[in-house]
Amino acid sequence: MSRVCAVSGKKPMSGNRRSHSLRATRRKWNVNLQKAHVVVDGKPMTIKISARALKSLKAGKTV
Repeated sequence: MSRVCAVSGKKPMSGNRRSHSLRATRRKWNVNLQKAHVVVDGKPMTIKISARALKSLKAGKTV
């Protein structure tokens, strides 16, 4: 299962883990993915979307 946001296309980032002595080992930051039910072209779908993109979609909605 890939960790990619269906809306924004965000993917995991990589970098270094730094110990107290500043030794560097590789680490990964995953995207905060959530399952959300959205309507796409009139059909309800379940997609994996990042929390940031979900927040943006909910804010842009007019009720």
